[in-house]
Amino acid sequence: MPAPSEATRVTPHLLHGWGLPDPGESKKSRGTAMIIGGSPLSAGAVVLAGEAALRIGAGKVAVTTDASIVDVVRIGFPEAGAYESPPSDEPVSDDLRDAIEGADAVLVGPGLDDPEHSTVWLRRLADLDISCLVVDAFAVGALRDVPRADLPTSLIVNANLDEAELLLGRPVDDLFADLPQLARELDAVIHCYSAVVSPSGEVWRLDDGGPGLGTAGSGDVVAGAITGFAARGIAPERAAVWGAWAHARAGDRLAERMGLGYLARELARELPAAVLEASPALGTED
Repeated sequence: MPAPSEATRVTPHLLHGWGLPDPGESKKSRGTAMIIGGSPLSAGAVVLAGEAALRIGAGKVAVTTDASIVDVVRIGFPEAGAYESPPSDEPVSDDLRDAIEGADAVLVGPGLDDPEHSTVWLRRLADLDISCLVVDAFAVGALRDVPRADLPTSLIVNANLDEAELLLGRPVDDLFADLPQLARELDAVIHCYSAVVSPSGEVWRLDDGGPGLGTAGSGDVVAGAITGFAARGIAPERAAVWGAWAHARAGDRLAERMGLGYLARELARELPAAVLEASPALGTED
């Protein structure tokens, strides 16, 4: 298990060396993300996540959300295709199945407000052919309810501290010491705050970001950014690192101009400029 001192620090120079996929000539070449979540209590979560996926360069985004708010999402997020989530006791329709399986990366969890419904969604997704699954919010807590072998091979978990402790079954003493064990057990890439770990034992440390990131909707933005990078065809561990760093750097950029009180929607809008700082075209040295 890597010691904390062995964690690789994430810098623009590191990301510049990794590079980004060629965007090609159309939105189809930049990948499609599907965002599944939302509820009457939190209709904006899927919008924030979907916008973040587009802001880091994904070409297309679709959203699946509660029938009671789908029209609100359609109006508030005109760039996305919007599907109604079926009731918990009904199967996924053929058109929704095709949309989910046709996505290059699927995010489940933002805005879901019921643990049982989150489990239903994970079990539905376990029956589908999905290239990469990103799990967030209440869906993280439902991971133990679905056999790992039933889920996609490429799995990314975007967890806050409480969710990481729920998966571990105990308090987190040290992210860099505790998360590698969990990543191996779940065979998943895990992002939690300043740490990204892979099942192979690789660990990355994020020094960017600050207290301003602790704002409502911030987790939806980072989950969407990670999903967007995965949809672009980046390997799961690098998609998580890219997304987490871009989110943190966007926060730093906003704090430099505005102070503490920026909003999650502003984080999403700041992502393109953050990504540009580490892009192969303008790569900067550490």
